[in-house]
Amino acid sequence: MRLVRWTLAAILIAGVALLVISRIEDPERRAMDDHARAGVAGRFVRLTDGVTHYETAGPDTGRAVVLAAGFSVPAYIWDSLFFRLADSGVRVVRYDYFGRGWSDRPEASYDQEFFVRQLAELLDSLHLTQPIDLAGLSFGGAIVTSFAVAHPKRVHSLMYFDPVINARRPLPPEERSRLAWDIYMIFRGGTDRMATGQLTDFLHPERHPDWVGRYRVQQQFEGTREAWRRTRAAIAVAPAQYAELRQLNAGSKPIVLVWGRQDRTVPFSVSARVRQAMPRATFVPVDSAAHLPHLEQPDTVIGAVMRFLRGTSGGPTPEALVLPDHAGMSARSDR
Repeated sequence: MRLVRWTLAAILIAGVALLVISRIEDPERRAMDDHARAGVAGRFVRLTDGVTHYETAGPDTGRAVVLAAGFSVPAYIWDSLFFRLADSGVRVVRYDYFGRGWSDRPEASYDQEFFVRQLAELLDSLHLTQPIDLAGLSFGGAIVTSFAVAHPKRVHSLMYFDPVINARRPLPPEERSRLAWDIYMIFRGGTDRMATGQLTDFLHPERHPDWVGRYRVQQQFEGTREAWRRTRAAIAVAPAQYAELRQLNAGSKPIVLVWGRQDRTVPFSVSARVRQAMPRATFVPVDSAAHLPHLEQPDTVIGAVMRFLRGTSGGPTPEALVLPDHAGMSARSDR
């Protein structure tokens, strides 16, 4: 009996020690609320599932381009395209997904339907009733695909940047439960890896010295890593989207596909399968760029985007979109 008592005491002490260590090591110590958001640039709107942070730029009467970000980096990932499009006379919108940036971290499924609803309600709140030009970067490619299929009349054109296209995948052990994910993230350095790992999205990470610091800001808020885990779990069981890509290709919406040749996150070779599903898309391979070509080769990418927008029917005349100086001179566009 004494051995049993000592064993139980040791287990209790170990449990308390782990709890204390987890509290010390856990970066998620703040609640995402009005106090946390005080002074943050942009605006906030309460939707069905919580508060969404968004930013708009450019004239209110301009053609609307909406930017959907990647898996975990907030809306600032669109910096170059966001500001240059606004300067060209486009009304541009970018926003933080739930569980990211300055948006809420609700207890939810974080599946495709969840993210599609967030985008649809955001557009409603902005009174964007006319079809929009919709851009998706990385995981945003999966979201804009699902949105365009669910709300075809709300989308005028589609722009893909190194997109992730959902397909079923095995779920790693650490992602199968909240406890396992917390242990991995807190005790095995997963939180730090999520931040420092973002540098692999660049061909030249040394040119973006503030990137990791900007990313870590969101990691201090409760519910961030669980939102990411639930998103990963939803992706793991989501149907493959190649049928949806073929459905969009069979329609009439203009499509452009931009891809960094040195992408290691979603390798350039993956573009072949996407192009096979969407042969109608204009393809823009970008040299000397990895997963974020719009940041590493902004003139090339923005020039290609401007030409795409000017060439799509129903948009502004070419004179209404001002191409930045020298933008796109080195862009390569292939069918």
